[in-house]
Amino acid sequence: MKEILDGNIKAILFDLDCTLLDIDLDRFIPEYLKSLAQSVAHLIPPKKFISKILKASKAIEQNDGTITNLEIYEKIFFPIEGYTREQLEPYFNEYYERNFSKLRQYACIKPEARAVIQQAFDKGYDVIIATTPLLPATAIEQRLEWAGVADFPYRLITTIENSHATKSLTHLLYYDQILDKIGYPADACLMVGDEEKDMIAKRLGFQTFLITGRNKELSPEIPEPTYKGSLSDLTLLL
Repeated sequence: MKEILDGNIKAILFDLDCTLLDIDLDRFIPEYLKSLAQSVAHLIPPKKFISKILKASKAIEQNDGTITNLEIYEKIFFPIEGYTREQLEPYFNEYYERNFSKLRQYACIKPEARAVIQQAFDKGYDVIIATTPLLPATAIEQRLEWAGVADFPYRLITTIENSHATKSLTHLLYYDQILDKIGYPADACLMVGDEEKDMIAKRLGFQTFLITGRNKELSPEIPEPTYKGSLSDLTLLL
């Protein structure tokens, strides 16, 4: 690995889950869907509720950038069992305020996460939280709190509300839109993440840093990361 970061880098994009936050997604995602469904189980059968959420998520993966991910979600999801968004929203709001935090049991803080974010800000980089934007801002903000990095002035945090695409192995629209928002060329940006949907940004000209560990080997068609290592390695690199 190179011993110093390319001097052309102006912005650093960080994935969240399994990058800044140690989280068991194989347990977190099913429990999230189950607990969210329970918040309206007195109105909607949980199986139908979860099926509709998964259908909406699939539709978001095909977003062509014309409307927000949230707008696609709402078009697919509502009405459900005759209930409108306005009727169900109070239950969802209460869920995120009172019950989403219970899922923290599936996550552990990475002590080095705060150090690397602090270092990035101290060095003057623009810092972006480039997490898959399928969840509302409150769910992402709470997970940033779990990671111990919620209190930084990020240039951008991608959420279902403010994004018009999501991470994909078949297109790069998500990264194109981030570049449009932050005003930097791709070669002035470093994408830090743990999976293929993060490393694929290199096809646009991003530099990339693969967080190694329990992640699977990258497929041959994924561009070789510019850098590899742990968050502590990245801190030294900065």
